[in-house]
Amino acid sequence: TYLNKVYDWFEERLEIQAIADDITSKYVPPHVNIFYCLGGITLTCFLVQVATGFAMTFYYRPTVTDAFASVQYIMTEANFGWLIRSVHRWSASMMVLMMILHVFRVYLTGGFKKPRELTWVTGVVLAVLTASFGVTGYSLPRDQIGYWAVKIVTGVPEAIPGIGSPLVELLRGSASVGQSTLTRFYSLHTFVLPLLTAVFMLMHFPMIRKQGISGPL
Repeated sequence: TYLNKVYDWFEERLEIQAIADDITSKYVPPHVNIFYCLGGITLTCFLVQVATGFAMTFYYRPTVTDAFASVQYIMTEANFGWLIRSVHRWSASMMVLMMILHVFRVYLTGGFKKPRELTWVTGVVLAVLTASFGVTGYSLPRDQIGYWAVKIVTGVPEAIPGIGSPLVELLRGSASVGQSTLTRFYSLHTFVLPLLTAVFMLMHFPMIRKQGISGPL
């Protein structure tokens, strides 16, 4: 058939079947249990975040005057907006929880030891990026909770001698929490952090694939 010819054309050039066989025939150690799925669940939550977050960018307006109203519009008037934003929030909480449990599982089973040190390092970076998603996303609705949370978090570095105040201004974009802060956090949340996360995931997963799952204690 025509579809078979198309498949054969791609198969001849890309060896799709060999790739599929390698993916589906990987040996799974007998000691693996449900706790070894926590990383995969975290990835699934991230993909849900990307999809729902992208959908909300069509309606969200990252300005101090319109941000809260645009979130209200998403929740009350946009078709299925309430569902998309709710799924985004729920999966965000789930992603943080699964990430924490995944880190504990890897640590307790010795998954950070030789030769998996780099896998552990990239995983820790991904954990930091996950926490950063939470901080930056919390500020975007521009409500009282988000405003004061960002004010407190960005004010913490002020206690550092010498560089504290310049560091606070770097985070906020000005001396106080305002439009510059919202713009920076929106850019971080929707572009910089997803890009960095994708890069480190592309480093993390091939190393797991290459080295396999760590053995039992």
